[in-house]
Amino acid sequence: MTSGNTEGFAVAVVHEDGKWKCSLLAAELLDDLDGVITALRRVAATGAVFGLLAVDDEFFVIVRPVPGGASLVLSDATAALDYDIAADVLDLLHLPTPDEDDLDEDPWPEGDLALLADFGMSEQEMHVVIDEDDLYPDEQLTMIAQRCGFGDQFARLVEKS
Repeated sequence: MTSGNTEGFAVAVVHEDGKWKCSLLAAELLDDLDGVITALRRVAATGAVFGLLAVDDEFFVIVRPVPGGASLVLSDATAALDYDIAADVLDLLHLPTPDEDDLDEDPWPEGDLALLADFGMSEQEMHVVIDEDDLYPDEQLTMIAQRCGFGDQFARLVEKS
């Protein structure tokens, strides 16, 4: 399992008054799902707030706080064998961690693939992006950001990180 030296980025995205705002979250949150959820809940906004995490060029996580919990997407469930944050996503989804035999299969996503449908990213489109296994997680998240309408802001922020 990971131990605090995870590479990647975590971005908080806010949609308020018809405008998008993206900001980086602390890098140490890449190992801390509860910390990500807490940080997103602390964002002062009257509109939607969600987080996009790219982890070690391996997988991505989308976190959208909702009353009583969080709506989640994990792009590769088998990542839970090596990454605490992926295992925590499956735990919150009440799904078992895959076993070593599952590594022989193609990776599969888990969670609410329609969690960004209200911003134009349907469940089917999310599947298409996740199935693009030639792309790194940051590239997949950039596609999602473009589809939702905040791609330029997202790309500028990620380039700086």
